[in-house]
Order: sequence, then structure tokens, then C-alpha cells
Amino acid sequence: MTGATGHVGRHVVACLRAAGATVRATSRTAVSERPDVEVVRGDLAEPASLDAALRGVERMYLFPVPQTAQEVVARAARAGVRRIVVLSSSSVHDVTNFSGAYHRAVELAVEQSGLEWTLVRPDEFATNVLWKWGHSIRAESVVRAPYAKARRALLHEADIAAVAAAALLEDTHVGESYELTGPELLSQAEQVAAIAAAVGRDIAFEEVPAETTRAELVRFMPPPVVDMVLKYLADSVDTPPMVLPTVEKVTGRPGLGFGQWARDHAAAFTA
Repeated sequence: MTGATGHVGRHVVACLRAAGATVRATSRTAVSERPDVEVVRGDLAEPASLDAALRGVERMYLFPVPQTAQEVVARAARAGVRRIVVLSSSSVHDVTNFSGAYHRAVELAVEQSGLEWTLVRPDEFATNVLWKWGHSIRAESVVRAPYAKARRALLHEADIAAVAAAALLEDTHVGESYELTGPELLSQAEQVAAIAAAVGRDIAFEEVPAETTRAELVRFMPPPVVDMVLKYLADSVDTPPMVLPTVEKVTGRPGLGFGQWARDHAAAFTA
């Protein structure tokens, strides 16, 4: 497990342990979050540091770091890893954008390795609202954003993890590229209403120009990423993404709605 403490990775670990799998996680600090998981020091930014962690491993969950993906995959193959499940992105269909090029580079490294592989391609994470809206909700009980009517099918990270865990555990997913969405389309205003219901207080939604939001977000995010996010929102006003049944098809249960995600993360929106 790389990225084992991330939003998705921690849920993948939980799924694997629930299924009885032996899990080894890499960490730059080698500190375990769970007593039932072996932790070995390793850093995707330093591929040589992963050699001890890879020894004896059959299946690998790969967090995307394109700068070192080819070397990491090569070291995994030499260590005897047979299968790699990649946390990728639905953006790979457009490699002219930052996210598409970033994730496709990792996919290619795995596809060309000769190993078994599965690509997990989530659309927008529900956790994105934490960095977009978390501070203003906690401080002012307000969300200021463009495109109030933009509808997105936001994904609960536990659903992404459930698909990744299935791909690691089951042989039927080898060679598959799974595109994931949440189970419902909600406008941004409806998303804010769901968070308000989860935290039990009113949260106002104030629509602002896209330029205002861009100026705020580029203070702590790469401009290409900000531009990509704003374009997705603009497009989603009139042409929202299609809701896909992939989560239920792979896991055998319906995907988790945004209301459930908001309840699971209500504490993050409380001052």
C-alpha cells in the first residue's frame, strides 16, 4: 500500500483487512495508524527507499506520482509484484490538461510493465469541498462560489477504495479501466444544503464571479488545477457528467450519496 494514510488509501487498508488480507504500508515516517498493518519506511519520491517494502509483496496499490512512476513500477516488478492497482483519474481522457497528463503518465508506466493491472479512474472527489469551502463554512457559515447550478456526481472516497480493494483481491478485474462517479447529480447549492443538514445549522450560498474564486484558489493551488476545476464547473451547468453504475457493478452495493459523505465529515465543517 502506497498512499495508505490518504483519503482513499486509509479506506483501502480497511477493506483489505476486513477481507483478511495481510497488508504492508509504506510511510515516510514509518508510523502505523493501525496495529494490524505492517508499516515500512518508503517514499514514492525516492524509489530506492521502497525496496524493503516491496519484498515479498504480490499486489500493490499505487498512489499516482508521475515523476517516479516508471522506476517505482520497475522496482516492483523486480521484487516479484504481480498486480498493480492504480489510483488514477477520469481526467486521463484529456492529456492536454494538468490532471490528465499527470495521471496518464502513471497509467502508462503500469500498462507497459507486463504486470497485471487495473486502473481506477474516479471523477470528482467529494473531499474537494473540504479545501474549497471548509474554511468559510467553519468561520462564517457561508459558501461563496461560481456556478450555483453546476451539477456534479461527487464521489465518497470509501466507494473509490471499495473498487480498488476489489481489484486487488479479485482476479476478474485484471485489465479493466473503471470510471467512477457518485450515485447522484447535485448542484453546488444542493451540496451546500446537504452539508448544512449534516452539521445542523444554516449555511448560506452566495454566487460570485469565477474570476473571484480563481484569485482566491491560486493562492494555494497550481493555476492549471484551478483552471481545470473552474472549467468542469462551467461545463456542468448545461452539460453535467453522466452518472455511472460502476461502483455498484464492482462492489455489489449502491454508491454512497453526498448526504452520507457530508454526515461522515460533519466534524470537518464545525468551528
